[in-house]
Amino acid sequence: MPETDSTTPDQPWYECQRCGNCCRWPGDVHITDAETHSIAEFLGISQHDFVQDYTRLNARRNGLSIIDKPNGECIFLEGLNVCKLQSVKPVHCLGFPNAWNFPGWREHCEAIELPSKPES
Repeated sequence: MPETDSTTPDQPWYECQRCGNCCRWPGDVHITDAETHSIAEFLGISQHDFVQDYTRLNARRNGLSIIDKPNGECIFLEGLNVCKLQSVKPVHCLGFPNAWNFPGWREHCEAIELPSKPES
């Protein structure tokens, strides 16, 4: 199970550098029903086709996850670290590594540590 990180103002914030390493880590990328709709619309396919062609039952058998390529990386990772879904990226992806992470993630992730979350 991923480690969680409830970021507070006095904790560091990790600014993604889009290195793509988290996209190469095999495992579940949980998606919600609303995200299946948004992603399918973005891809220009039906929600049914998206679910059939790009998702699987997650390890806990309580929802859907995006499928991996045979090498373990996300099916939507293209070229050199390009997320095909960047504009409709699932919340699960957006949360890494601040909302959740896994043991040893710093050995793989190139995110820059900031003293706190930047104000939007």
